[in-house]
Amino acid sequence: MKKKKILRDGFSLIELLIVIVILGGLVAVVAPGLMDSADQAKRDTVCLKMHDLKKRFDMFKLDNGVYPDTEEGFSALLTNPDADKYPNYRVKPYIKKIPKDSWKTPFIYINKGSEIELISFASDRKEGGDENDKDILFSHCNR
Repeated sequence: MKKKKILRDGFSLIELLIVIVILGGLVAVVAPGLMDSADQAKRDTVCLKMHDLKKRFDMFKLDNGVYPDTEEGFSALLTNPDADKYPNYRVKPYIKKIPKDSWKTPFIYINKGSEIELISFASDRKEGGDENDKDILFSHCNR
């Protein structure tokens, strides 16, 4: 009598469950670190955008002698808000569209006289917040 060798195809249920538990453990350990990295990358990107916007406002000030008023804000970089007030306004706009932060929310512009402040409300899209929801101020970005 010949003995037949039985070949197994695939994995048993126990083997699959063990692999799923191991993968679940890896995800639980690695995912929080990846999420923190993604949030920090968005915050860093906001600071880079703010640096670019500050340069645009500096060009506006160089041409016109002052920063736009808080009420004029980013719109003043698109079109001349007052030809009498800003007679040296460039022919081409300083920006092409109103900028938004990494969370698709418009930046806030505040004229402080000789300086300006740019603000992003971050991931919670509202003023204040802690940790990843903390507002991002241009004055606090590393220069």
